[in-house]
Amino acid sequence: MLSRVRAAYARIEAVDRPEIWIDLRPQDEVEAEAHALAERVAAGEHLPLAGRLLAAKGNIDVAGLPTTAGCPAYAYHPEADAPVVARLRAAGAIVLGTTNLDQFATGLVGTRSPHGAVRGAHDPARISGGSSSGSAVAVALGIVDLALGTDTAGSGRVPAAFNGIVGLKPTRGLVPTAGVVPACASLDCVTVFARTLPEAEQALSFMTSPPDRDLPPLPQRKPGPWRVAVPSRDQLGELDEGWAQAYEAAVEQLLTAGASIHPIDLSPFTEAAAMLYEGAFVAERYTAVGSFVDKLASEGGTGLDPTVAGIITRARDIPAHQLYTDQDRLATLRARAEAELTDADALLLPTTPGHPTLAEVAADPLGANARLGRFTNSTNLFDLAAVAVPAGEVSGLPFGVMLIGPAFTDERLTRIAALLQPETRLAVVGAHLSGQPLNPQLLALGARLDRTTTTAAAYRLYALPTTPPKPGLVYVGEGGAAIEAELWRLPAEGLGRLLSALPRPMTLGSVVLADGSAVPGFLCEPSALKDAEDITSYGSWRSYVNAE
Repeated sequence: MLSRVRAAYARIEAVDRPEIWIDLRPQDEVEAEAHALAERVAAGEHLPLAGRLLAAKGNIDVAGLPTTAGCPAYAYHPEADAPVVARLRAAGAIVLGTTNLDQFATGLVGTRSPHGAVRGAHDPARISGGSSSGSAVAVALGIVDLALGTDTAGSGRVPAAFNGIVGLKPTRGLVPTAGVVPACASLDCVTVFARTLPEAEQALSFMTSPPDRDLPPLPQRKPGPWRVAVPSRDQLGELDEGWAQAYEAAVEQLLTAGASIHPIDLSPFTEAAAMLYEGAFVAERYTAVGSFVDKLASEGGTGLDPTVAGIITRARDIPAHQLYTDQDRLATLRARAEAELTDADALLLPTTPGHPTLAEVAADPLGANARLGRFTNSTNLFDLAAVAVPAGEVSGLPFGVMLIGPAFTDERLTRIAALLQPETRLAVVGAHLSGQPLNPQLLALGARLDRTTTTAAAYRLYALPTTPPKPGLVYVGEGGAAIEAELWRLPAEGLGRLLSALPRPMTLGSVVLADGSAVPGFLCEPSALKDAEDITSYGSWRSYVNAE
């Protein structure tokens, strides 16, 4: 656990993204917590998330840190963790700090903050997505394993898509929102980010409460393959270049995995999406923090994001009759949407229509934000569950899709989403081992440790004459030995990224493990062994490094 904490702080320094954080806990304090957790585990205590590092969006209470919601003047000091934070800590997670966000969770862009715009994890010229921007990027860059966000209009899904990670937006009320600064209290959901679907599901299992309402009768599912609703291409509207093809590839992947595809009329979803900010529902944002924003604005508005302040203050003057009109219209649209989903287990959509640059958002902050919510805004208005997952790349950047379904079908959605997440295995024996300097590369690709094992007794291990020393694994057959290895699981596309950046003399080849199975793994070109030290007798790279 201690090595994971130290690797995280080293990663923070290496990536140099200060805009991710609002408040970061001191390293010695976090190390002390990790040490205490390790002692509890050694004593036999069951802590399923022991050593997993957690970040919390800056509108979620973390004891010992101020809650600011992205506005320093709003800060208060909570006496206790929000229930979601407390539950993850009770399972062994360690909070690293609170993360930047679109102020008062108002936005899908990640740029509306006095702490600075949070840049995309893969392209710093592009937005990270909001409002849970810092949380998503902290996970994507391998700094933390899990992060909490919130999702009212898509804030737990848009940044997941832009940064190539998983974002689970549970059914409203399934996860408590106590200790969370509200955006729209009737719609808010606490969400979880992770690099893989199983990690996100595990975290969510500790966050949930018994439903806060009677469970609606779910439609009886007909036998057969998963039925996934897909709109026609023209109903998706304008998409960035290459995004329609990437979406169609995701549809084909579900078909290949055995799902059946059904047409759907998307218009009730997109019409309702436009109502979230263009109609009266935005007035609830004024209810949450409007009086504070008015007061701060009257005092000069220091620390207020002008776009956020404008949205909230304009909501003050929406007439009450418009709310009732919009509620009637929403009820009609919701009935149409539910009818469209009757014969489907889930609706598959691109998470967003595109991925704008920071410059594009600066030029048109409201227009760019409205476009990003085309597919996400209606989800909570219709009381639906959703999960956003990576689905390949377009022009070298992550492309994401989401699956949407009726309330309390969260588990069903993740099972269908898993069909879009093909995995591969990778054996590592050196600098990519847990706690070693290059391990964050694996974590950033969404890898998770499967198990520790050894190679077959057919390999020799060398310390290459590099600065710093790097290990080289070579197959020799007879005269070899078993070398400690870790087996990792990672998305298939992640392995491709790793291979494209692999420097010589390292190569990717087939590594035979102790159980006789062969998996991809890091090997070394024999020509690089000149002047290398044979360290096979140590049995592992860790033992050699510790001895040195």
